[in-house]
Amino acid sequence: MNRDAIFSALGLEDTNPGAFAGSWVDTGGSELPVENPSTGEQIGTVTRATSDDYERVVSSSVDTFEEWRMLPAPERGHYIRKLGNLLREYKEPLGALVALEMGKIKAEGEGEVQEMIDICDFAVGLSRQLYGLTIASERPGHRMYEQWHPLGPVGVISAFNFPVAVWAWNATLAAVCGDTIIWKPSSKVPLASIATTALTARIMEGSGFEGVFNLVIGSGSEIGDTLINDRRVPLISATGSCNMGEKVGTAVAQRLGRSLLELGGNNALIVMEDSDPDLATRAALFAAVGTAGQRCTSLRRLIVQRGISDLIAKRLVDAYGQVKIGDPLDDDVLMGPLVDDRAVDDFSAAVAIAKEQGGELLYGGGVLDGPGHFVEPTLIKMPADAPLLQIETFAPILYLIDVDTVQEAIAMNNGVTQGLSSAIFTDSVRSAETFLSAAGSDCGIANVNIGTSGAEIGGAFGGEKDTGGGRESGSDAWKAYMRRQTVTINWSGDLPLAQGIEFG
Repeated sequence: MNRDAIFSALGLEDTNPGAFAGSWVDTGGSELPVENPSTGEQIGTVTRATSDDYERVVSSSVDTFEEWRMLPAPERGHYIRKLGNLLREYKEPLGALVALEMGKIKAEGEGEVQEMIDICDFAVGLSRQLYGLTIASERPGHRMYEQWHPLGPVGVISAFNFPVAVWAWNATLAAVCGDTIIWKPSSKVPLASIATTALTARIMEGSGFEGVFNLVIGSGSEIGDTLINDRRVPLISATGSCNMGEKVGTAVAQRLGRSLLELGGNNALIVMEDSDPDLATRAALFAAVGTAGQRCTSLRRLIVQRGISDLIAKRLVDAYGQVKIGDPLDDDVLMGPLVDDRAVDDFSAAVAIAKEQGGELLYGGGVLDGPGHFVEPTLIKMPADAPLLQIETFAPILYLIDVDTVQEAIAMNNGVTQGLSSAIFTDSVRSAETFLSAAGSDCGIANVNIGTSGAEIGGAFGGEKDTGGGRESGSDAWKAYMRRQTVTINWSGDLPLAQGIEFG
């Protein structure tokens, strides 16, 4: 699909409004040009929201919440079921838009929409399973239980690398929990958020709950700062860099709000000598090269037991040489561009620093000529003590480090400030269980014989340390979007106190 076909299928215009507050807002801000990172050409514009537009969006969210929270959760799930069905219908053009605007290949763009569909299915089931606990009371004639109530408007700040899926992780769960959503997407990929919001508007039209899914596009310094400091928004879910997360977490904490942070991931994959080298190579290739290394779960550090290091390096060099780079809408392409010029500059700077710190360039390292923001997938063998290994560069750069033992490998895995995703390839139960033990990987995600990327929606997604500690998507991540209430009912004719206290 080309640009015109994608725009036509999704109802996009050459210039699009950057705010939705139950209906599209005639925004009065400046124009935001949208670039195709494969060509550097402008493919459309968005009119940014102003502070007045922001107020309309938040007012819509607050007002709708008052009614939406009283709708039974299974009824709320009914709307999410319809959204999932509509996403199935628009999977191809929405996935193509993600590829066009962000630069990930078409298969990954459609895969991102499939994540949206999957989390819709999960949320629909969840709408009938918002369980509380029954608790044994120490007082006779008393019953204790806990229940969960909707929290309020939820702010979702999403990053450029997953323009729609991470919003869906938050928005679908928050919606069935009875919350409304205020979405501030990355200004690098605004069209995908507009198209998605248009789909939700079709679902909610005529329901009386048109203000459940709201959108506001604008700068971080104006719209973003206002959102994270807004006391009307009790939860901010933010995805981005560690530096961004520190700013968001601090601002929200100062007003005693809640933050759900999904931040950087300087992820490592350990390869032991007893592993299947073919399996390990394939996993490392996708984790390092997929989305041009611009996933929070992308592989940054390949920690290999010394006896197999040369073999893995050779296999990766051979595999890298077969990676076709180009237009992400081309079915044969495996790696698209970086998102913008700044990302290319960061890539080049990291390669130069790696060489200065004793790195041996095994493959790649260059910026490709021609239009667009294309670079080579890059493999660099690094000394284990290189300071650069502490830094996450959002690019297809993989650092290879040799180790001798599984304990040394785990220490290397844990020896960074981030703690999102990790993996080990081994056929040893002892090594695998050591990696998974309390003294093993300190990351929120720990995989055995699977790469660091490609998490399923059924499990809670998130990481520890500087990754922020947040959990989204599956398991009991829904609890972040609700408030817990402990209830005690006295059905006796007496008034006994807890702990056996006698008073009066």
